[in-house]
Amino acid sequence: MRIGVLTGGGDCPGLNAAIRAIVRRGIDEHGHELVGFRDGWRGPLESDCAALTLESIRGILPRGGTILGTSRTNPFKDEEGPRRVLGNLDRLGIDGLIAIGGEDTLGAANRLHLDHGAPVIGVPKTIDNDLGATDLTFGFDTAVQVATDAIDRLHTTAESHNRILVVEVMGRHAGWIALHSGMAGGADVILVPERPFDVEEVCRLLQRRHARGRFFSIVVVAEGASPQTGTLETLAADQDEFGHQRLGGIGQLLGPEIERRTGFETRVTVLGHVQRGGTPTAFDRVLATRLGVAAVDAADQGRWGTMPALKGSRVELARLGDAVSELRTVPPEDYAVGETFFG
Repeated sequence: MRIGVLTGGGDCPGLNAAIRAIVRRGIDEHGHELVGFRDGWRGPLESDCAALTLESIRGILPRGGTILGTSRTNPFKDEEGPRRVLGNLDRLGIDGLIAIGGEDTLGAANRLHLDHGAPVIGVPKTIDNDLGATDLTFGFDTAVQVATDAIDRLHTTAESHNRILVVEVMGRHAGWIALHSGMAGGADVILVPERPFDVEEVCRLLQRRHARGRFFSIVVVAEGASPQTGTLETLAADQDEFGHQRLGGIGQLLGPEIERRTGFETRVTVLGHVQRGGTPTAFDRVLATRLGVAAVDAADQGRWGTMPALKGSRVELARLGDAVSELRTVPPEDYAVGETFFG
């Protein structure tokens, strides 16, 4: 078989480990030919591809990012997009496509499979950990570790200066990074997209902590967290090709408001893209490798329209549609554990 591979959406630690696993397993175990499409769905749309060989994947296991490049190109933005993708795959002799990505990339793959019969396998990746049908996505563990390290460092400067430090982390619709890094780093307040926050309640918690003789605090806020209606004015954001707002900035709004209401000196740190760059953790390398191997095995068996997923400690195949039908968000009981340590 001649199998195409693409990586779409935001770059993510572990992408190269997944590519390496697909190529090694595909060539050595199954005798397939692997082709890499550049820059996500732009590659199939424009027939921009190159051979993936054993030589081309040497040394990429510990590298962050993706050797194939990535983009947020939406093949369904233009009504002719799906036809172009299928036509190009046919002209290139591609028998099947492995799409590595998150909600948008896999959503497009699922539509191509269901509506146009495209032979597609998905691989779940996203630092946000918000895909359905799998217990974890690779990239999440690395992002949490980076955020936790940052919070640990900020603790010492916050304590030295008796300041409130607001730390903004990634998380559009799901607060997994904020919750896990906040709990691991000993944050005093954690704000997530799943629960609109009351600015006054945030200030009350910080004032209670101050009254207990703790004159510094760490507030971790996910980029997608939002205030309760009428409590804090927010700004409209631009949208990408999939209609998602380009987020970021809630920390810069929240920090001055906390200082104004409490009188406590407050500073803001936005971690931004540093969370998804650099070397993946050992856990993410192993998970990405396992998912990559399972994906090319599924392609070899013709199990199109599926996705390898982590269920407990095992990797099993799930319906691709199940991964994108509903986002996996932080449940109330998980957030309640973090609330134990607020204020």
